[in-house]
Formats: sequence, C-alpha cells, structure tokens
Amino acid sequence: MIPITSDLIENIALENGIPALGSASIREISHLVDLIEAKTGIRFIRMEMGVPGLPAPSVAVEGEIKALKSGMASLYPEISGIPSLKEEAARFIKLFLNVRISKEGCIPTVGSMMGGMVSFLVANRNDKSKEGTLFIDPGFPVQKQQVKMIGHDYYSFDVYNYRGKKLKAKLESYLKTGKVSSLLYSNPNNPSWICLTEEELSIIGSLAKKYDVIVIEDLAYFGMDFRKDYSRPGVPPYQPTIAHYTDDYILLISSSKMFSYAGQRIGLMAVSDHLFNRTYPDLLRYYSTDKFGHSIIFGALYGLSAGVTHSAQFGLAALLKAVNDDTYRYRDDIIEYAEKASIMKKIFIQHGFRIVYDRDLNEPIGDGFYFTISYPGMSGRELLGELIRYGVSTISLDITGSEREGLRACVSMVPRDLFSDLEKRLKKFRQDHN
Repeated sequence: MIPITSDLIENIALENGIPALGSASIREISHLVDLIEAKTGIRFIRMEMGVPGLPAPSVAVEGEIKALKSGMASLYPEISGIPSLKEEAARFIKLFLNVRISKEGCIPTVGSMMGGMVSFLVANRNDKSKEGTLFIDPGFPVQKQQVKMIGHDYYSFDVYNYRGKKLKAKLESYLKTGKVSSLLYSNPNNPSWICLTEEELSIIGSLAKKYDVIVIEDLAYFGMDFRKDYSRPGVPPYQPTIAHYTDDYILLISSSKMFSYAGQRIGLMAVSDHLFNRTYPDLLRYYSTDKFGHSIIFGALYGLSAGVTHSAQFGLAALLKAVNDDTYRYRDDIIEYAEKASIMKKIFIQHGFRIVYDRDLNEPIGDGFYFTISYPGMSGRELLGELIRYGVSTISLDITGSEREGLRACVSMVPRDLFSDLEKRLKKFRQDHN
C-alpha cells in the first residue's frame, strides 16, 4: 500500500478539519497520521513529535507513588512549589549550571509550555511602551501561538546566518527599537540542533542589559549536546547558560526529554534573584503588586492553575535529588538519541536527502534529539506531503520560523527495529522521484 494515495490522505484531512500540511501544527499532523494508520494498517515512521522514547526513571515513579499513598492526592500543593522540590531545583542549577538562584525563584510549572506562558504574561507586561517577544529562530512553534493567544506582538529571525560576532548587529537592530520586552531561544536549538556558544550568549546578555530586555532561555534539551558531558554534578563543563551574562533572565527547565518524564507535565521556571525582586510599576495594570516575582507566582501562575500536580512534584524532587547526589546519571540513558540520530541521518543521506542545518559554526552539527532534512527540487511543504505517502511523518520547517526549505525529524519514537523499514521506504521514495 506504499505509496499511499494522495486522495486518501486529502480526504482524511478534509473530513477531520486538518489544514494544509505545510501550515498544520505538530499535533494536527500527529492526529492525521493516527487516522491514516487506523485506516490503512500501515505502521508509520513517526518523526513529527518530540516525545521521549525511553521509560521514566524508576526513582521518580517511586517518589510519586509514595506521595500518593501518603494522601497527597487530596491536598492542594503550594503554588510556588513544595519545599523539597524547590531546594533540589536550586541545588541542581548550582551543580549543573554553576549558577546560584534562590529556592524562592525556582517554581514548578505544568511543563515548560506553562513556564513560557507565565513568563510572557508578566515579562511582556512590565512596560507599556514595549510590544512583545523577540524569538531567535528557528524555534518551537507553540511559543509564538502562546504570545498570539494573549494578544502580544512578536519579532523573529533565523539565527543560522548570524552566528558568532555577526549576531551582535542583527540582534541590536531589533532591540534598539525599544519595542522588545523579552527575548527567547532554545539551546540546544529545536529544530536545528545548533548550540549557542559562550561568545554568542555573552552578546545576547550584554545587549539585553543595554536595552533592559528579559531573556527567557528554553533549556528543554538540557545537557543533550552530547559532544560534551554536562551530566557530572559540580564538575565542569557546565551546561551553557545566559545566566552568566545578564541579570534579568528566566530559565525554563523541562523534565520531559532529559528525564523522559513528559507524561507527568512538570517542569521548572527559575527566575533570577535580580529579576524576582525587581519592581515594575506597569505591572499594576494587571496584578496586585509591582514586584516581578510576586506577580509571576500569585498573579499569572495562580490565574492558570492552583499548582502543579502534588505527586508529580514529589516525583521530580526525588529524581533531582538522585541526579544531584550522582546516584542517577541521566546522560547514560538519553545518549541513545544521539546514537539513533547518527544512524538515521546516514540512511537519509544515502537515499538522496540533505541535512538542512548541517553545520554548527565550524564543526558538523551534533547528533541529538532532532535533525533537519531536505530533498532536491522539493519545497518543505511538498516533501512533507510526499513523505507521508511513504509512511514517514515529520513537520515542516516553515512553522518553526526557519528561512530554509525542509523538514524537522525527531528520532525519539523511531525504534531501531524500524530502521530497515525506513531504508526500504526511502529507497522506494528515491526511485519514484528521480
């Protein structure tokens, strides 16, 4: 049944209100593929969603079970987080980033997506003369959806052609307008997997200070630049961070990828001490106080949720303690992603595909959770539609803010026993498109 007919795919999309593939969201593409699998019985090579493909560490699961058995399910947690989680979070940040943030500023959120939303709700409302967020792209499409949902403007640019010293002039061209209240990027980058250097972080930090911009650093893939080992507590090298270069920043630390804890929807929002204690008179337009930290917790966060799931907080606290004590080395598990990425990239290249973001400054792009692909003579949208016909699902780079044609491929949900199927389908694809 491969290739699947275009009519079948189009009919399923139309019947279920799914838009044109090039503009479809990640979840919409995932839903479409679920429907195609159910209709045809074909098992897809699923590369569209960044879902962890490894089991959650037992120390977290056991911590949660213990909390549930003790009766925590009937109790509201503290909005700002349970004490043990806040303490271990602050300790984790010191041990793995070499940065001190008070436990008061370490706040659990329902995943980093909530952390981003809460950050926008406060950081983008602290100065009525400013308009919104600057995204250093390519990036996670849902974050732009979030700022749109709350009526904020945003700016963006693809950083790939502005690496190193060239970043300064490009970044300053936006910040000097005086309209940018916050700046966001992911490091390692989703989807390109480039990693900003200390020089680039220094440029971002110095310009953020100059123009009084809050930096939101999305560390969804903490420690997953596998070219270096960032997993040893208190021992260099440390995960690179903006925290060494500016005073006003928010770190979004996800448990989903590095700890395979995505289903429990818990992450951390770490607000720098300087920013936590700052006052912004314009916050009084929306919140009961002009203090940033208080507005984050008792304004925006309280307005979204009465706290993060109580038992999940105990699970993450137990997990962070194990990592901080060096009794659990998370890198030993998740390096599987790098190994799979290396194999999968070779399979694509052997069948005529190219890596879109192939260099990280002066060296080849690292192997990790994502890589990017293109095919000669096809736009990203065309390639997305054609690959689905061959039972291979991805997302278009168009929706990530990329200026390049191609697709993002995630390795996590492709088991090794499907590699031979991937080879067969790409071989057939190449035969049909030469």
